[in-house]
Amino acid sequence: MNLFFIRIRKLLHAFSSSSGMRALKHGVAASIEHSSALGDVQYKTIVDIGANVGQFALFARERYPKAAIFSFEPLEDCWTTFSSIFGSDQQVQLFRCAIGPTDAKAAINVTKENDSSSLLAPAATQVEVFGTEVSAKKTVELRRLPSVLSGEQIATPALLKIDVQGFELDVLRGSEELLERFDTIYVEASYVELYQGQALAGDVIEYLRTRRFELRGVFNQHLDGSRGPLQADFLFKQVRS
Repeated sequence: MNLFFIRIRKLLHAFSSSSGMRALKHGVAASIEHSSALGDVQYKTIVDIGANVGQFALFARERYPKAAIFSFEPLEDCWTTFSSIFGSDQQVQLFRCAIGPTDAKAAINVTKENDSSSLLAPAATQVEVFGTEVSAKKTVELRRLPSVLSGEQIATPALLKIDVQGFELDVLRGSEELLERFDTIYVEASYVELYQGQALAGDVIEYLRTRRFELRGVFNQHLDGSRGPLQADFLFKQVRS
């Protein structure tokens, strides 16, 4: 029921703006479910890793109209939809690559629902709960974040958003030199293994704790009737001296 109401809210929100209407023509709505988590900080830079078809970028573009948005998405179909929505918007830049711990080629598992695609294979729980099916495997570019962005491009206050289906800790490790540039890190993570070999929420929390990021909140938790909590969005703030 909650998911139904979220979809209704997204539709109503889309009808309220020209950008929302434009995106809706491509079947995309802004991910307004993140509004309460991110508060009133007016970020100057948004780094959007796991951009998919632009749901979060659309939300960020509306909420932070003066921010520079750097989005990362390796899949061609998603990239095409994203580009159709944002066109020549000079405040939004899309990079056609995945972010990870090294600069290399990588195989991605493309699923029928493209927002479940991952560099990791779906585990049994992901298949059973979400019905995820891999339809193809594709080779994509994998880059460390400092190989693509410099610290000078990340004006503060800055937000790092990560939604990469089990690959979260790999993204963080590949971004380590730039983490100090971010005031806020907002990452989807899992309590149980949804993708084979993934790091769990506790691993992500501990990694960021040792790098002076404090967990401030848990949002949009997904509950399964028989298994309990499976995943959620975790908000971290940098603890500055």
